[in-house]
Amino acid sequence: MSAKEAGTEEPITILLVEPNPGDTRLFTESLHEAKLANRLYTVTNGEDALDFLYQRGEYESNSCPDLILLEPQLPGKSGMEILSELNDEPALAEIPVVVLTGSDAEEDIVRSQDVDADHYIQKPVAPDDFFQFVRSIEDFWFAIVQEPTS
Repeated sequence: MSAKEAGTEEPITILLVEPNPGDTRLFTESLHEAKLANRLYTVTNGEDALDFLYQRGEYESNSCPDLILLEPQLPGKSGMEILSELNDEPALAEIPVVVLTGSDAEEDIVRSQDVDADHYIQKPVAPDDFFQFVRSIEDFWFAIVQEPTS
């Protein structure tokens, strides 16, 4: 049972799909500083993201994430291809996906691909802004957890 299903503050499993090692480091440090209860896994490309989600290869012992943070610009399979595959796979379609955009223009481009994400958040430019960025992801997560089930 995921933290979302349990409605508790148990650690959540986050999969960060980000090719930029600098952004990955800043995100990881900010998440740690925010003292959020989580388990963070990172991959740098679309193929590894799908292997993680389908628990294949080196990721077969990992549990499916509760939340995916997805950079749309990836080497190999793009973030939009991953999102499309997630939406087409019932077992994975329920995982909330936050698309990490670099600008409003990039968000518009992603939205024009006719692939639905649960939320879009602009990645910060300055390292000092990453803490607020992590807080906005936390706010999104708690909004999901508090949504009434139908």
